[in-house]
This record gives sequence, structure tokens and C-alpha cells, in this order.
Amino acid sequence: MAEYQIEVTDDAKADLYHYTAFEQKIITEEIRNQLSQQPLIETRNRKKLRDNPIASWELRSNKYRIFYEVNEIPRKVTIVAIGHKEHNLLLIKGKEVKI
Repeated sequence: MAEYQIEVTDDAKADLYHYTAFEQKIITEEIRNQLSQQPLIETRNRKKLRDNPIASWELRSNKYRIFYEVNEIPRKVTIVAIGHKEHNLLLIKGKEVKI
């Protein structure tokens, strides 16, 4: 099966740079490992979101949340936002975001 191309928007890159180099490595490895093959299959850490203003899909990796869209043709995953959870709050670039 052909791999999906992974694209990161400028906003998502800015979100990623908000984290330390160590955290960035964890996040980028998780994106590569989880989303390059079957990004449309729901798993324990990957789910389709309902009526979400950020993206249609969410990948969870520990406290980190990666929001993304998927196009079948061409086979492309677009990362649109990266944040993390603190208790019940979603933070993107250190600011609370309601979804």
C-alpha cells in the first residue's frame, strides 16, 4: 500500500515550534508512525471528530493532540494544528482552545 504524503501547514509548524526540541521529536515521530499508512482508520489514539472547527481527525500521543485532514486523491495528510491537553483544557501555543 502506498504511503500518504504528510504536509504540515505554516500554522501547525508554528504550533510545533512552541515545544522543546525533545517534544518536537516525539510529535514528529508519532505523526510519521501513525499517519503515513492508514490515517483514516480509527484506533485508540486516532479518531474522527464531529463538527470540529479545527480538523476532521485527531491523533493523540500522551498529552499531545495532532489535528489533521486527509485527502484520498492524492494520498495526503495535512497537519493543521498541534496542541496538548492539561487536565480538560486543550492548549495550542499556550492558549486555551475550545473544540
